Amino acid sequence: MSVTIRLMRFGKKGYPTYRIVALDKRKKPVGGYIEKIGTYNPMKDPAELIIDKKLLDKWTQNGAVLSEGMRKILHRK
Repeated sequence: MSVTIRLMRFGKKGYPTYRIVALDKRKKPVGGYIEKIGTYNPMKDPAELIIDKKLLDKWTQNGAVLSEGMRKILHRK
């Protein structure tokens, strides 16, 4: 099973918040996910990133691939 770590959008119109999740790459980006790793709120100043480093390391060591958006967010922090 190929797993990717990506952002899943939540929140209301005009005020997005995101969950950082591990999910099967072949499934739709909305819906069920394997595990929640953290949250990201770009509307706060500065943007708020809450992430569980242990879970992120666990998934990346097991072969999970970071999405392009996740790479950009982690690179900025």
